[in-house]
Amino acid sequence: MKTNAFYGRDWIDAELDYSREEWLTLIDVALELKRRYALNEDMTHLLRGKTLFSMFFNQSLRTRSTFAVGIQQLGGNYLELEPGKTYTPARKGFDIPYKTERIKDVAEMLDRVGEAIAIRMYGPPAGWNYGFANATMKEFAEYAGIPILNMECDKYHPCQALADMLTVKEKFGGFKGLNLTMSFAYSGSIEKPRAVPQSVILAATLMGMNVTLSHPEGYDLDPEVIKQCEKNANDQKGSFRVINDFDEGFKGAHVVYPKAWGAHTCFNYFDPETGKKIKDQDHEEATRVNELAKGWMTTEQQMSLVDQHGIYMHCLPADRGQEVTDEVIDGPRSVVIDEAENRLHAQKAIMALTMGGRL
Repeated sequence: MKTNAFYGRDWIDAELDYSREEWLTLIDVALELKRRYALNEDMTHLLRGKTLFSMFFNQSLRTRSTFAVGIQQLGGNYLELEPGKTYTPARKGFDIPYKTERIKDVAEMLDRVGEAIAIRMYGPPAGWNYGFANATMKEFAEYAGIPILNMECDKYHPCQALADMLTVKEKFGGFKGLNLTMSFAYSGSIEKPRAVPQSVILAATLMGMNVTLSHPEGYDLDPEVIKQCEKNANDQKGSFRVINDFDEGFKGAHVVYPKAWGAHTCFNYFDPETGKKIKDQDHEEATRVNELAKGWMTTEQQMSLVDQHGIYMHCLPADRGQEVTDEVIDGPRSVVIDEAENRLHAQKAIMALTMGGRL
């Protein structure tokens, strides 16, 4: 059977492992699948008879619903293997008798009976150990010959980023010359993953946009992500800067994306090979810097600073009254529901191409 250059590939660190041209192809495929969906065209031949397994270690609304609906629209089967209701997959050295099953055994078995495994894991299931969930997905990939799809880990959320780039393409027609600001936003919770902001700035710089990362002191993102964004901006003739000024980030932006994430002190850091901690969480320090950031809430006054055609984006769920006011998120510049719907079409593109569909 003829396949494509995407067939059989993992979608874990997709912002790093897929080229700009491949991201543009995925966006084009997502737009085509969205067009067919709007015209009520039958797409069930694309992945007929193919099975997607999902594992949610964390709660989910948009990711869970859009993957389940998407694979069925393409003619495939969806089976949720909820950790805890099955034996919970565990990395070597983290086994618990009669509660867990070694990832090697799970991955090799599912490889025989399905075509892809989609996993969401971050935060408490990974002990807030930064990078542990990402390493867990890569251990699945080591033993499964079928694609492993990252539905959000502690480092990246490439499905969200692809839907976001699809939304930008729809709203503006392209990427070059657009100013996107990924901004920190205040939340009453100090424990939130970095995945969305890191994936969005990686994808936006890969597309050649002018990207600003704005956050208070103490909310630095992964230095390796920052380094890659700088390289992307240089390669794609865009720009990238990091600032600590909320208002400045909004000025002249075509896209503002104010989103809460945890201070760097809310995470444990560990050696991926041994699992041993390098640095412990410091909740006292995380709470201190969070209290100082209470003014980082998106209001209509903030939105008055953006470009006259500027839009407000958020991955959802949003902490209303903390991250953003109702007037903004429900207002005419908000595209959050369009963005959420685009998760369906972006993920259909990912599945269709990695699982061997033919358009």
